[in-house]
Amino acid sequence: MPEPTALLERTEAAPAPARSLGGLVRGLVRTARPRQWVKNVLVVAAPAAAGQLFVGHALTQLALVFALFTACASAVYLINDARDAAADRAHPVKCHRPVAAGQVPVLVAYAVGGALALLAPAAAVWLCSPGVAALLIAYIGMQLAYCVSLKHILVVDLVVVTTGFLMRAMIGGLALGIPLSRWFLITTGFGALFMVAAKRYSEAVQMAGKAGATRALLTEYTTGYLRFVWQLAAGVSVLGYCLWALEEGGAPSAGVLPWRQLSVVAFILAILRYAVFADRGTAGEPEDVVLHDRALALIGLVWLAMYGLAVANW
Repeated sequence: MPEPTALLERTEAAPAPARSLGGLVRGLVRTARPRQWVKNVLVVAAPAAAGQLFVGHALTQLALVFALFTACASAVYLINDARDAAADRAHPVKCHRPVAAGQVPVLVAYAVGGALALLAPAAAVWLCSPGVAALLIAYIGMQLAYCVSLKHILVVDLVVVTTGFLMRAMIGGLALGIPLSRWFLITTGFGALFMVAAKRYSEAVQMAGKAGATRALLTEYTTGYLRFVWQLAAGVSVLGYCLWALEEGGAPSAGVLPWRQLSVVAFILAILRYAVFADRGTAGEPEDVVLHDRALALIGLVWLAMYGLAVANW
């Protein structure tokens, strides 16, 4: 029987298990945050609002824009996790991220993230338009600046995250050459701020008495201030939507019912229902709130149907 020292030497000399290609690919996909890709569906917002969603090759173009925006967002996640790998290893939850856990080497995350950040805008110039490419470059630059420093600056962090949502909503219209109305920008921008501030408020409420359990910047916000922000944003969003819906400009509606005006009721109900979770401090990821509350999902479907009927002038 071998001596214990011989076994120890043999164990120490054994090479580390090699990473499989499949494991590396799975780790890269996990790092790209597939659950967050649903946010990029906002690229259809402007064409849908303008009634141009099914005109010509709009869906094909929007699918391409969705893929390009998803590539840019994934690039930011990869670079962010590579940069924060050392800090994430000391975090009780983030230590399980593929880069921090060693499933994806830091250099590989940087390389893949950098490649996506370069290739997506380049493909946009060729397949879409220079305007779309410029917006993607602006998004990547803003998000990388956020990862490095902007996320540590009060209020600016809220503005940057909100602007990311607004860029998603704008890029579809930009790709199809659809002018963006002031009501669309006001409603979408402040609606996004409402959800972002509600999420921050929920995080602040849940971390009360647990300093260091989440992002450090939340300790500098007061729950009263964050409540003020999401209430203000909700009010402006509702006002912008109402002004759009009740505006009498253009040709009179030939629809069976005044769907545009009626959609105000569903829109306000959706805001009020979402505010219930914001007030409780349970408004985390917007997609989770919507998918886990049947009433809110039903209200959203009713609003979507009314809005679609209004745009189609049925």
